[in-house]
Amino acid sequence: MGRPMLDALRDGGTNAIGFDVVDKDVDHITTNIMAFAPRLETLFSVVRDEAETNALLFDTQNLMGTAPNLRRIFICSTLSPRYVQGLRERVPDHITLIDAPMSGAQVAAENRTLSFMMGGVQDDIDEALPLLACMGKYFHHMGPFGTGMQAKVLNNLLAASHTAMTRLVLDWAGASGLDTERLLTLIGTSSGQNWLASGFDTIEFARDGYAPDNSIGILVKDVAAALDAAPDGMDTALPKQVQATIRALKPHR
Repeated sequence: MGRPMLDALRDGGTNAIGFDVVDKDVDHITTNIMAFAPRLETLFSVVRDEAETNALLFDTQNLMGTAPNLRRIFICSTLSPRYVQGLRERVPDHITLIDAPMSGAQVAAENRTLSFMMGGVQDDIDEALPLLACMGKYFHHMGPFGTGMQAKVLNNLLAASHTAMTRLVLDWAGASGLDTERLLTLIGTSSGQNWLASGFDTIEFARDGYAPDNSIGILVKDVAAALDAAPDGMDTALPKQVQATIRALKPHR
């Protein structure tokens, strides 16, 4: 999702460049952190998980030590809200932190219709909106820093449950001799309507089987992020079952 987000920022008139550990053979994306960090003022972190966030900010790339002009960070990855709250103590106070995870998958990033869930100070959010508007269509300020991420993991619990159940239903339909394309059309206008079913032909991971490094694997990680910050006394049995079901998914063709 990072590549189309970067393209959207550049098309919006910003002097944005990208950093990736994998060579993309694109002039405005570098694998050299010292070609990236010294000029950096605003960072959109669009990495996979907490380990990659730690590497980017504190360890391998260490932007806290290599980006002297950094003044604002958007945390766009889906991470544990507990972990995100802890970033405030690890990042210097002069750097504004906004949690701004997004929803919509790769297709929404490419169409520039992402939905952002934001946590932070109102003035900081207002200042950020012109940049976010280059990449997205829907903007939800959920409250103080960390609340955007809490909203995102709850949203993704639903997305994970839709994914698990929709795929089960399609397998069941196929085994029963029912035309799955006709069933998806039916679901789109009926009470079973959900995001995965409605976007089954455009969401990049809709037909994938589980693998730790693909987008289905990200859903398993996202459920784990929600579970990590579950309030005391909440029933976690269903999220854990959804997570197990997604881990067992085989490719759907």
